[in-house]
Amino acid sequence: MPDYLETASGRRIAFHKTGGTGPGVVFIGGFKSDMGGTKAVHLEAWAKAQGRAFLRFDYSGHGESSGAFEDGAIGDWAQDAQDAIEALTKGPQVLVGSSMGGWISLLMTKRIPERIAGLVTIAAAPDFTEDSMWGSFTDAQKSELETGQLALPSDYGEPYIITKRLIEEGRDNLVLRAPLPLPFPTRFLQGSADADVDMSVAQRLFEHASGPDMQLTLLKGADHRFSDEAALEMIEIAVADVLGRV
Repeated sequence: MPDYLETASGRRIAFHKTGGTGPGVVFIGGFKSDMGGTKAVHLEAWAKAQGRAFLRFDYSGHGESSGAFEDGAIGDWAQDAQDAIEALTKGPQVLVGSSMGGWISLLMTKRIPERIAGLVTIAAAPDFTEDSMWGSFTDAQKSELETGQLALPSDYGEPYIITKRLIEEGRDNLVLRAPLPLPFPTRFLQGSADADVDMSVAQRLFEHASGPDMQLTLLKGADHRFSDEAALEMIEIAVADVLGRV
């Protein structure tokens, strides 16, 4: 059973926290995913074996947290992440952001820079509501969205319900349109067979961000889940590398 954090915004955030040495590791999940996913659970076990503090949590409207997914937007989920980091961890943390969690992690580097010791992203999807969704919508889909929401097919189960607010509010949180300094060890991981986030997104992020210690690593044949044995090992290596340089 998870523990719960009651936030100032009135949301109830489910989390699993493991004590250990710092800097701690915080896993920040993807769009409509939850903290019970393969990567989060695997990394938790790795951290426990290392005696390293670790935190995983569900955004509001995700997993075991309160709220409805359709009511949320990027800023809400970023606030959930910030609340969890500030309330449940001590000192600087290494963030591991998967897909949308990569975008959320980048927002954390702007909002609470003093709490970020390093960053690992896995198939990061910064600005996806604008570039991937809105940018690819047909005129008919854009018109349908004006009524409030749009259903998009998903390879992961039920259709995604995309709201007008998700798109519009996402524009307030874009990170690829302004300088993006990352003044700590940063590792971007990306699969070459990712059908959801193209390799060009990883390359754009790598070229756009600035920092003294950044690497982009491509894993040939890896898909968006990035959760087979080779991918999980690559995540471990990247997190250990960042921790070793902090």
